[in-house]
Amino acid sequence: MALSLSLTACTHLLETRAAANVPSPSSSGQAIPITPSTPPISSDDPASDPSIQILVNKQKSLDADYAPEDLVRVDVPTVLKSEEVNQLRKEAADALKALFAGAETAGFKLYARSGYRSYKTQTALFAGYVKNHGEKEANRFSARAGQSEHQTGLAMDITSDSVSLQLSEDFGDTEEGQWVREHAPEYGFIVRYPKGKEDITGYMYEPWHLRYLGTKLAADVARSGLTYDEYAAKAADGGNPS
Repeated sequence: MALSLSLTACTHLLETRAAANVPSPSSSGQAIPITPSTPPISSDDPASDPSIQILVNKQKSLDADYAPEDLVRVDVPTVLKSEEVNQLRKEAADALKALFAGAETAGFKLYARSGYRSYKTQTALFAGYVKNHGEKEANRFSARAGQSEHQTGLAMDITSDSVSLQLSEDFGDTEEGQWVREHAPEYGFIVRYPKGKEDITGYMYEPWHLRYLGTKLAADVARSGLTYDEYAAKAADGGNPS
């Protein structure tokens, strides 16, 4: 079942984070339902699809009935058998394949572990975490339904043999994890939840969580040194995030 496989995907993560002594991220205001028609951040890329740039976090949530129309199965090595989590939007899936090929050329083998998740799957997933770990702890590492980037079809959790194909913070210290962090923007991805930004993103450090933004925006966000939350907020205020 997709749900049980999705739950299995984060077993190591749960064990790691349950033992972590990090303050629960704060959230202000109520989540605002949004759709992928949200106006885009200014981009010089004429091919940029506004929906690719959508910001989803604890304050900006997706509608319960939103599901991308262009989901495809990723053409890269995967860990789980669930068809649902092995999907991304077409543009993101193509970019992921290119990133994995680049990593292989550099001598690293990567695996896709968890991509698209429906609102329904995320609802059950978060409920399971709350049941096993309590709501406060669950909020540290898991998104409520509608607040997960995975529902956009633009986020993929990746892993490698170095961390036994698990989702581990140790991935960020591996050679392949460092390669991904440095080169992901070249393929249109950013590491969405960087170290030391937990109070801003609302989530703990996730070196495995890649978010597709397109090459132009990903490069701009990476160059700015900001999280996507900070970058989008500055752009919305009319500033120059870069």
